[in-house]
Amino acid sequence: MIKFSKLKYKNFLSAGANAIEIQLDASKSTLVVGHNGAGKSSMLDALSFALFGKPHRNVSKNQLINSVNLKGTEVSVEFNTAGHDFKIVRGIKPNNFEIWQDGSMIDQSASVRDYQKFLEQNILKLNHKSFHQIVVLGSSSFIPFMQLSTNHRREVIEDLLDINIFSKMKGILKERVSDTRGKSKDAKAELDVLKGKIQYLTSHITDMTAINQSQLDDHDTADAAIQSDIDKLTEEGIALSKEVSTWPTVSKQQMQVLTNISKEFMSQAGEIKKSISNLTEEHLFYMNNDECPTCNQSISQFVKDERVRSIKASAKILLKDKETIDQDDQHNSDAIMELQVELDRLAAAQRKASSIQSSIEMLRGTKKADVKLVDLTDKESELSLFQIQADEYRDDLDELNEKSMYNDIAQELLKDSGIRTKVIREYLPAMNILINQYLQTLDFFVSFNLDESFTETIKSRHRDSFVYANFSEGEKMRIDLSLLFAWRKIAQMKNSTNTNLLILDETFDSSLDDDGVDNLMKILYSMGDDTNTFIISHKPDILESKLDAKLTFSKPNNFSQLL
Repeated sequence: MIKFSKLKYKNFLSAGANAIEIQLDASKSTLVVGHNGAGKSSMLDALSFALFGKPHRNVSKNQLINSVNLKGTEVSVEFNTAGHDFKIVRGIKPNNFEIWQDGSMIDQSASVRDYQKFLEQNILKLNHKSFHQIVVLGSSSFIPFMQLSTNHRREVIEDLLDINIFSKMKGILKERVSDTRGKSKDAKAELDVLKGKIQYLTSHITDMTAINQSQLDDHDTADAAIQSDIDKLTEEGIALSKEVSTWPTVSKQQMQVLTNISKEFMSQAGEIKKSISNLTEEHLFYMNNDECPTCNQSISQFVKDERVRSIKASAKILLKDKETIDQDDQHNSDAIMELQVELDRLAAAQRKASSIQSSIEMLRGTKKADVKLVDLTDKESELSLFQIQADEYRDDLDELNEKSMYNDIAQELLKDSGIRTKVIREYLPAMNILINQYLQTLDFFVSFNLDESFTETIKSRHRDSFVYANFSEGEKMRIDLSLLFAWRKIAQMKNSTNTNLLILDETFDSSLDDDGVDNLMKILYSMGDDTNTFIISHKPDILESKLDAKLTFSKPNNFSQLL
């Protein structure tokens, strides 16, 4: 639990150089009053700025500096959590951001962004969005849930359960689908063009090849003398082949097998190295972390010790496996070297045979030298290029088709009836239970139920089903407040967040009558002694007698003061 104890700020908004200090845990309930502009709501901005570097309201950072002194803005908040005392100090002109734990400042070597991330994830376990859902209930944010459209109700619940990421994913996916379709269309068009070019070139090369062959056939009778030399070289090549045939057979497949074995050893060694690296990272994680970054739950020492022992045992086995692989790899390398000697000998004979073959080809070329052939090299190269490009476009289309398939699956999952509804369905029973509990606390004995489309069914005892619009304004207010506190409780459960602080900014200044105020106070009193509630209001005459303490803000000489 986060137990806030003190808030202090100076040269912040209307507060001047004389610091305003508020004890946050002094009373179970505190009334905050003052004229408009006296600085009542500034405590919300100061608390939000100290924790998250941005105010509660939509105010820029420079606008937080007192407009008279123009410098020296400083806000600090103190709290206790996980058995440690923390103090957050943040300033403007000069800029400052410090996190103190048990009297010592936590190292600031990281960037401000990382420092803030450390504060939110490792200490507060609370981000700015959760802060406004759980700690602060302002009149500006209190929009009755039942007065929203179905789509807006869904947005509220998705934000409450922190699943609005699926809506963002749906928008991104829509862009990807459009992009994939466009690329697929372009690829098909390019492929059709290439098919026409390939067909034309293939036909042209076939015709020209036939013409060349006809010219060659006409010169066959003039090539008899050259053929005699070719025959002699052929006999020499045959003799060399017979000689080579008497040598021991050395198979290139053997070399390939040995080479593949060597690659396999390298791959295995690499996998072992990677596994050892992963184990090392996991070991460091359990040595340096006390909680899971994904679910923000703490990791017990027993679990950490068990995982470290398991990691060490796995690493020992992997090191032994690597030693065995290294030995086998050395034996394989020796075999490769021996085989290479024989292959080199065979290669020399093959080169000689190739030389004989080249001579034969040269003679054959001489036979064709006086024939005027059509040079098809450029056309064949062009055809080859078109075929390669066509294959690339086919590969692109296959990849785009696969992406389209995955996009279709993703679209099904991201529909309103997909994964979001499944998540919401899991929380609906808890939501309805909490809403009805708060309704009973407000002495409004009806059965309230929200379905998956966030349509309400309200049943009154001995009466038929009703909807929200059937009730009086006072009854509607009770429903609205029950929903409000239920959402706060759900957000608290969802984010594993618990804090002593609750601030109601002019919530009581709506259309609540005395009975409504009394009923709302019932909920506040039911929240337990570990909750410190601050109620900012313009109705001190109604609330003062119902609360334990009172803070009065005034603004003499244009500077806020706390009386």
